Amino acid sequence: MEKLVARLADAWGVATRYENADQQEVVVDHEVVVKVLAQFGVDASTEDSVARELAEVERRRAEQKLPPTIVIREYETYDLRGPATIELEDGTSFAVERHVPDSVPLGWHRVVTPEQTVTLAVAPRTLPEVPHTWGWMLQLYAARSKESWGMGDFADLATIARRSSLELDAGVVLVNPVQAPAPTHPVERSPYSPTSRRFANPLYLRVTDTAEFLSACPRTRQLVRDLKPENQDLIDYDAVWEAKRQALELLFPGGEVEMDAELEKFATYCALAEIHGADWREWPEDRPEPPADRVAFYAWLQHLCTRQLQDVRLAAHEAGMAVGVIHDLPVGVAPGGADTFADPDVFAIDVTVGAPPDAFSADGQGWGLPPWRPDKLAETGYRPFRQVVRSVLQHADGIRIDHVAGLWRLWWIPPGEPPSRGTYVYYDADAMLGVLALEAYRAGAVVVGEDLGTVEPIVTKTLQENGMLTSAVLYFQRDYYAEGEPLIPPSQWNPNQMASISTHDLPTAATFFAGPDGPDFDALMRQEGIKPADRVEGAHELLAQSPCALVLTSPQDALRETRQPNVPGTIDEHPNWRIPLPVALDEFFPRVREVTRPLRNRGR
Repeated sequence: MEKLVARLADAWGVATRYENADQQEVVVDHEVVVKVLAQFGVDASTEDSVARELAEVERRRAEQKLPPTIVIREYETYDLRGPATIELEDGTSFAVERHVPDSVPLGWHRVVTPEQTVTLAVAPRTLPEVPHTWGWMLQLYAARSKESWGMGDFADLATIARRSSLELDAGVVLVNPVQAPAPTHPVERSPYSPTSRRFANPLYLRVTDTAEFLSACPRTRQLVRDLKPENQDLIDYDAVWEAKRQALELLFPGGEVEMDAELEKFATYCALAEIHGADWREWPEDRPEPPADRVAFYAWLQHLCTRQLQDVRLAAHEAGMAVGVIHDLPVGVAPGGADTFADPDVFAIDVTVGAPPDAFSADGQGWGLPPWRPDKLAETGYRPFRQVVRSVLQHADGIRIDHVAGLWRLWWIPPGEPPSRGTYVYYDADAMLGVLALEAYRAGAVVVGEDLGTVEPIVTKTLQENGMLTSAVLYFQRDYYAEGEPLIPPSQWNPNQMASISTHDLPTAATFFAGPDGPDFDALMRQEGIKPADRVEGAHELLAQSPCALVLTSPQDALRETRQPNVPGTIDEHPNWRIPLPVALDEFFPRVREVTRPLRNRGR
């Protein structure tokens, strides 16, 4: 029985054993494997059901000669095992005897055989070299100006891009995820738990920059201005959303709003969520259709977000940024949110992804986010993944993939189980990387993979071979195979990385270097001949010595802020995602000029 279940699990990409963070083999509990297989609609509960499911696997393999999606690289061939017609995305087609020729251009095509029609993606072999520059890793909500309404907004982001380039010679801004939360109270604070990864967050709109505000009558403009909330010590997302929602309702022109099918689904979810709550799984089955004007309102908000995000990108380009704005892509979405409402079949909605037990979390981690089903991704030609990447890159110069190891495998925690009782489910990494490379190449975009923590070496190696950057954090760059685990001098780091001092989930530089690791960095600075005024300044000088393509610091680190943006594993114990910068954006640039000088002088 165990061997048969292992065969069945292997056929569906479900691990029955894995290597943990200590490089020890762990055997997954049989019950966990059965529960995860059930999320694919596969019954492995009895010996008879396992035999039936294995027979079904063999039947499908015999019936389908080709996989539902074929992803190859430019100049590669592919054996189709028989005659076929290749339909190119430009509308032309040609017949082949057996092979996809190496002359098929980059793009999304189709292969048609007498038995099947499958998606064919031809991706570039590698992405172009990334320009070497420095910049910010920014928590946008924290960067408030005198004009913003309680939190940083898209206009503030444009200001940061413009002034950072013109005044500080910065070439890139990496911004936290700006994907949409549910339009309900309480507003989800974490940018890594959006309701959708395909649509933008209207809380970041600068209401007074919209064309509708600028063309409104004086009375309406004053009514809108009167709604502006006062800045609080901590960011109040509910107050910001309430004020902006009321202001935007005053400005909404009404009538029909242009929307495609995907935007209509998202706007419909938002209109229904206003009535029934954020989780569509709890809505009444006999609910009426939402009011058409509310659907139109939420579609209109997305048009406003698109315009302002495009203005941000234009500001970065006009200021001469070498790279521009990179947007962060979270690993998943809310289980009852807009994306699962629009496309429920491609998700394992009852599963949450997370991480197995390790030194960081002895009980494992559950992130409350449902994964895509790898089989459904392939069956749909990776449409959900394409949509997400395209939605980010339509207004960005790059994309950072949070938990990029998830392109290879994700830790699935079945319903009713704690994070420690899960297993890995594998994805077709070659296909996922090919899709990512094709979409990024077409958009002229940079790709950064967040490969921190317990990550298989193949992840980092393959990303870099694809021309994608991996991540290096000053705190963690140690030789873990040498006695005492000494710090690796930044001058010896891999150039194919995005380097930073810290991340949003770690203590800020001012706090970290005051702790027990501070003396290690003192020793490294002496070794490298750096004599800074303080350790924070020294960290920036160390970072400037790295050959990494992108070198980033955060405003919190540059300002010597001691408060950490997010403390993982906490909810109310720490004001996660609510801490503004200690100075207004208007005062920010003179304050960071000196500490960023080493980064500005890189390569000179």
